Amino acid sequence: MRNSLLIFALVILAGLGGWAQSSSPAAPTAKPPVHRSAATAAGSPTAVIETTVGKMTCTLFPDKAPIGVANFIGLATGTRDWTTVKRTTKHGVPLYDNTIFHRVIPDFMIQGGDPAGDGTGDPGYKFKNEVSSDLQFDRPGRLAYANSGPDTNGSQFFITEVATPHLNGGYTIFGQCDEATVTLVKQIARMATDPMNNRPFRPVKITHITITHASTAAAKPATKVKKPAPAPANTSSTPN
Repeated sequence: MRNSLLIFALVILAGLGGWAQSSSPAAPTAKPPVHRSAATAAGSPTAVIETTVGKMTCTLFPDKAPIGVANFIGLATGTRDWTTVKRTTKHGVPLYDNTIFHRVIPDFMIQGGDPAGDGTGDPGYKFKNEVSSDLQFDRPGRLAYANSGPDTNGSQFFITEVATPHLNGGYTIFGQCDEATVTLVKQIARMATDPMNNRPFRPVKITHITITHASTAAAKPATKVKKPAPAPANTSSTPN
């Protein structure tokens, strides 16, 4: 009789243990790891463009235009070699310092970054376009490279005052400038100019460009841009 009672009690305890185990909450499904690019993890680099009429601030897009951003950072900081109009190699010298906005058009854009100062200059090399389908000229403040045709980017850049969808697909957008910059662009675009070439009579000068929060990956592109033969001196780089 005692043996029967003992066996019965053991059966009851085993049943309770099984019920307790089956009613426990299931372990949460582990979330897959999220890949973050170096630019996202470290924060996108920002270009602070000091001019004689105020400061411009533009966030750069190394994930969309890695070659273009690396080129801009290299020329702005002097970590990339470039050549003058007289074909003198500059090493450790920022290209953009003391250049001007040589072409300005209201309700369109302002253009600068030419070491020659007249729209014909370049850094002594050219590199390919980087066009992203999800990055369009659909808003003011786009920072993009000027060119004289496909894959002829160099140092010249422009900042839009308004949306310019007719430029989509033909120019590399490599940054977005803030609202205060767009306000300054509007001011510069309305300066008195020579109607023949849209050059201001008193051009605004870029005194220096500072890059902040730039990651190592953005400053050094994985693929080096090959240095082709110098372009003819009369080659113009400009958005239309």
